[in-house]
Amino acid sequence: MDTPLPAAAAATTEKDDPTIWRVDDALWALLEPVLRVDKPRKKPGRPRRDDRAIFDGLIWLTRTGAQWSQLPREFGPKSTVHERFGEWVETGALERAWAILLRAYDGALGLDWSWPAADGCIVKAPFGKKGALARRRPRGGTRRIAANPAPSATC
Repeated sequence: MDTPLPAAAAATTEKDDPTIWRVDDALWALLEPVLRVDKPRKKPGRPRRDDRAIFDGLIWLTRTGAQWSQLPREFGPKSTVHERFGEWVETGALERAWAILLRAYDGALGLDWSWPAADGCIVKAPFGKKGALARRRPRGGTRRIAANPAPSATC
């Protein structure tokens, strides 16, 4: 028998905003100048990959929690995405982009700065290990086994 939901419960079942998987054009216009790193090429070769596709790949990795090896090819080779991520971290571009994203979100929806929280990391424990790895003690020599002087059977 179905009972109607109370008004408070019905309000919580509203459709949420869609999950963001890619940066839209307006936001990319703000991020592009910050993420652009002009460094001289050391050797000729393929042209530099598009920053937007790589940034979208980082969003995909963050949203899915997947490993680098599972990155879809549409975002570029995983090694290129990883190198660009490291480059952006090293130059401070990613930190500046994060500040822009926070300002944009604060302007659109508002951030509650009175309740800060720290994020954590969950790491899998090594399989089959109990506690910290202890240093193995070397095994002693093999015990001497002598013949039993007692008779093995009685008659």
